[in-house]
Amino acid sequence: MDGKDGGRGPLAVVLAGGLARRMGGGDKPLVALGGQPLLRHILDRLAPQVSGLALNANGDPARYRIFGLPILPDSLPDHPGPLVGILAALDWAAATGRRHVLTVPGDTPFLPTDLVLRLEAAIGQGAPATIAVSGGRRHPVVGLWPAAVRDALRRSIVEGERRVDPWARSLGAVQVDFAAGPVDPFFNLNGPDDLVEAERLLAIERSCR
Repeated sequence: MDGKDGGRGPLAVVLAGGLARRMGGGDKPLVALGGQPLLRHILDRLAPQVSGLALNANGDPARYRIFGLPILPDSLPDHPGPLVGILAALDWAAATGRRHVLTVPGDTPFLPTDLVLRLEAAIGQGAPATIAVSGGRRHPVVGLWPAAVRDALRRSIVEGERRVDPWARSLGAVQVDFAAGPVDPFFNLNGPDDLVEAERLLAIERSCR
């Protein structure tokens, strides 16, 4: 699914540019959960909500070929963090003539099925950008961003900004609150223990369907 497929909803980019040091290195989106890669869980949830999907990843793109997605590498050197992945998403959206793009991390397998609907609703009410919140916690990497801010973001990164949340606040991003139970939709995997917890949460989620 590429950015020219048409359809409804914005483009979406899964950010997989991290080095996954706390998971022992390697590609976190390829870690197996419930017999499938984390990335497959994410894509299955996002695909019905968006008009195009891509992956922000660095290195050899062949390891992600099975997913059939455009691969967007960082456009700035030295892996400066998720902000540069958001920049890659904004550049892709601008290149395909889209006004907004959704970004999500590559380690959040329980994304809500109404994520785009609710973030877009806030944009429709005049929000310059929107981010997700659950259980009182902000999740700024889960955001719907205007492509028009890409040049300003590039300057901010070059000038040393590395954190997504301060940048989101500088845009005036509006928070959209999602219920945190029975499974927090923005639970993310940072270490091996989180994978055990994710298997437990996946069983809970499946039992609730």
